Amino acid sequence: MLDHISLGITELKRSRRFYDAALRPLGVVRLLDFEGRGSDYGSMAPPLGVEFTITQEDNVAPCAGQHVCFRAPDKGAMVAFHVAALREGGRDNGEPGLRVHYHEDYFAAFVLDPDGHNIEAACHALDPIGL
Repeated sequence: MLDHISLGITELKRSRRFYDAALRPLGVVRLLDFEGRGSDYGSMAPPLGVEFTITQEDNVAPCAGQHVCFRAPDKGAMVAFHVAALREGGRDNGEPGLRVHYHEDYFAAFVLDPDGHNIEAACHALDPIGL
């Protein structure tokens, strides 16, 4: 359905550090840099592996209600995403936990990236970490 999602960011180096750290536990890594302009991230080799892009923009305004959700392979990866994101300048927007209002096995964590974009990691499978 979707090919990739792109978010505008204001400080490229800061956002690269944030997304490199936050997405690594989810198996998503930086694939390609556009010098001074942005970076592509994904879980497979480019060009077909690109799933997420950040681009340097002059004006960035996160939209109310909008967020990007990355699938976590398990709850441990979801927790590691949250910890890494906070360590690299993200702000907590929903600590790791069960979200039964979505479905009975929906575990998720939310952070605001350095530009205020709402970023989520979600896991839909049961595993032995008791959250």
